Amino acid sequence: MYINQLSVFLENREGRLEKVLDTLKQNNINIISLSLADTSDFGMLRMIVSDPKVGKDALKAEGFSAMLTPVLAVKLSHQVGQLQVLLSEICKAGINIEYTYALATGNDDASIVIKPADLEKAAAVLEETGVELIRAAELSN
Repeated sequence: MYINQLSVFLENREGRLEKVLDTLKQNNINIISLSLADTSDFGMLRMIVSDPKVGKDALKAEGFSAMLTPVLAVKLSHQVGQLQVLLSEICKAGINIEYTYALATGNDDASIVIKPADLEKAAAVLEETGVELIRAAELSN
């Protein structure tokens, strides 16, 4: 039900993102989706990748601060208001969403990654309301 997100702390300087991407490429890791947030001094790169553990280990070997974080991947239909409906259910359950970003799955549905404060409770709420969660095996295909 959960997928592992690969998170990398980056100094905000020339060449750091390129080095991360090169390291993943050299280790045959495919990036399925990513989000990059920055400040003037650092950035946080969050990625869904084909092999999170291998990616983390490869990046750590290159001196990067990398970690795996469990997140939920959710399918949404392409209809007005679907994201609001999903987030409303989580909100009604009293669960905070720490962040979210788009997920590329290659199908006709929209998909997102969400990091709720309470992963288990959010997953249960979504499954009870009929929302389809994406499994890690679906993403690696």
